[in-house]
Amino acid sequence: MASKKSLNLCRAFLSNNRYVPLRQSFPNPNPKFQVLNQVSSQLFQTRSYSEIPKQLQHKPSVDPTLVPTTSPAAETLVPKTNETQKKKNIANKAPVSSSLNAFEIAKFSAIADTWWDSEGPFKPLHAMNPTRLAFVRSTLCRHFGKDPHCARPLEGLKIIDVGCGGGILSEPLARMGATVTGIDAIEKNIKIAGLHSERDPATSTIEYRCVTAEKLVEEERMFDAVIALEVIEHVAEPADFCKSLAALTVPNGAMLVSTINRTIRSYAAAIVGAEYILQWLPKGTHQWSSLVTPEEIALIMHRSSISVQEVAGMVLNPFTGKWVLSDDTSINFIAYGTKNNL
Repeated sequence: MASKKSLNLCRAFLSNNRYVPLRQSFPNPNPKFQVLNQVSSQLFQTRSYSEIPKQLQHKPSVDPTLVPTTSPAAETLVPKTNETQKKKNIANKAPVSSSLNAFEIAKFSAIADTWWDSEGPFKPLHAMNPTRLAFVRSTLCRHFGKDPHCARPLEGLKIIDVGCGGGILSEPLARMGATVTGIDAIEKNIKIAGLHSERDPATSTIEYRCVTAEKLVEEERMFDAVIALEVIEHVAEPADFCKSLAALTVPNGAMLVSTINRTIRSYAAAIVGAEYILQWLPKGTHQWSSLVTPEEIALIMHRSSISVQEVAGMVLNPFTGKWVLSDDTSINFIAYGTKNNL
């Protein structure tokens, strides 16, 4: 007869919702997150996807009259700093440590040529991209008072795509009117992204650089919105990485981060299922102990002066093969926060 613990494991695996009691049965394999877990629940009071009014959820048919227009315009967000003072600040600033993970860089360098192959190793990202973009467009339009229905809803916004890879997110952001900078630590990714973007006049203006977020902090670059999707699970120190992202965000600006939750369901689906059974991803793409929970993200961002406003799960419909936004954050989730006006 199966033990009570075995039954709990089965229920957790089959459940469509997070099985919270099970979390206590598995010690966190990554000690650096233990302190975060003790206090993060007190900060994680963000709005869930179902709490957003239906008219404002991330769908193409949002009524633009319901989008608030009182958010500060993007051009008023960048602090005024003269060039002399900026150079002085750069000279006096201590070097910023890098959050690069050499193992992760080597791993993704090996498959860089396949970024634009929708049936290759990055097939899941291509399939997820429309859902990610719907969330990005909706949250940024609401925050900056933009019309999500117009042809270029992100017109006038300076956006950086951190860990841009081959540019599969940067290009649609540029087509929506944003002034886009894409950065990646892998030079091969940047070359591929640049060559691909030159094919379309709407994307040829993207600034691609092989540089780290920490380096741009030293240069005192700032953006209205900082986006890092499916990146934080591959860096050496998530807290330091988020601190750099926050430093790149203007006061009252927006920051978006997406990743995979650290749960038994994510291990079964994103690692065992996607990497070993279905082979959608190369084996070893994700390390379960390096994954970050929504609660940990909320605390890390809070410590970097970013207030998480909204978290949504991204769920794959196995029957249609389409990704949808949901309250279920047990596997994939995306978080949107705003920087405090210091």
